Amino acid sequence: MPKISLNTLWDVAAAEVRNRDDEEDDEEDAHLPTERTVFFMGSKAGGKTTILLRILDRDEAPKPTLALEYTYGRRARGHNTPKDVAHLWELGGGISLSDLVQIPITADNISTLSVVLVLDLSKPNSLWETMERLLGSARSHVGKVFSSIQKTGESRSGKQQSQNRVPGVLHKDYPDRELISPFTVPLLIIGSKFDIFQDFDSEKRKVICKTLRFVAHFYGASLIFTNSKSESTMSKARSLVNQLAFGTERPKSVSTDPSKPLVIPAGLDSLSQIGPPVTSDVDIGALHAKNPLDLWKKVFERVFPSENTKERTELKDPAKDPQYSEPLIDAIRAQKDQELEQYKRQQAKSWKSLTLDP
Repeated sequence: MPKISLNTLWDVAAAEVRNRDDEEDDEEDAHLPTERTVFFMGSKAGGKTTILLRILDRDEAPKPTLALEYTYGRRARGHNTPKDVAHLWELGGGISLSDLVQIPITADNISTLSVVLVLDLSKPNSLWETMERLLGSARSHVGKVFSSIQKTGESRSGKQQSQNRVPGVLHKDYPDRELISPFTVPLLIIGSKFDIFQDFDSEKRKVICKTLRFVAHFYGASLIFTNSKSESTMSKARSLVNQLAFGTERPKSVSTDPSKPLVIPAGLDSLSQIGPPVTSDVDIGALHAKNPLDLWKKVFERVFPSENTKERTELKDPAKDPQYSEPLIDAIRAQKDQELEQYKRQQAKSWKSLTLDP
């Protein structure tokens, strides 16, 4: 019989005590309130605030979001239990203020962060660009935060962070796992204004539906279409957001009919069910796509060419955005701007008239 040293026995005993302590800590953590962060972004005037208010059960008239706004929601798990907290951020201005994603995405909340992308279905010509720019900005900054965490090994809160969120989002049996590129944090895509979208030509609806289904599946995201006038669609959207915000059970209903609002929780779609892009008058091989996502983009933009972005780039300053206009204040501001320009011209003339001693 092999001889067991006293040191080995103490090591085994110490490891057993640590394991018991860890289990007790896990049990305690299960009863503690949680805090999660949900970041809403998407199409300008696309209905983000309306959706957010309905999710929070607030009977308020939505107002235009100025730059970046914060609110929160609370939910009790049961009677006489501490309430879980959801920190809710909303980015206004569409793609014009995408640089602000760095504010709600931090090392402190990255392990509990989720993103909700709201796309205006009534404006398909700006849909792809909005999606591409905003998801690109968010993904880039999430990557920077993860890189900084990997260098230190932990977040500023002192808790060990996962180096890769993919295992937490996609299980091993996830459909087409090897063929997709999941978003680094949980993602929900909401197509708003279905009441307008449903009047589109059936072929155009089919292109939009199949494209968004592919994009959602490619990013490992859930997808739902909503109509702010329909309690049914808003209730389903609320359930999906509550899953991200409070960890509630994921809805199981699925709808893939293009004539009805889509409802597809992450992991319940597949490339075989989605099928190829709708290409009635184009040879896919002639599009020279770099990857599957690029192929779907090229096909989509042949049907819905991207709008001119010149106007959007000019509206980086929210003060120049017409949706935030205040006639009285704007008139005073214009007057002051004129006075400033006049003062600058006078000062320039006075400097030119000065004669300096040789």
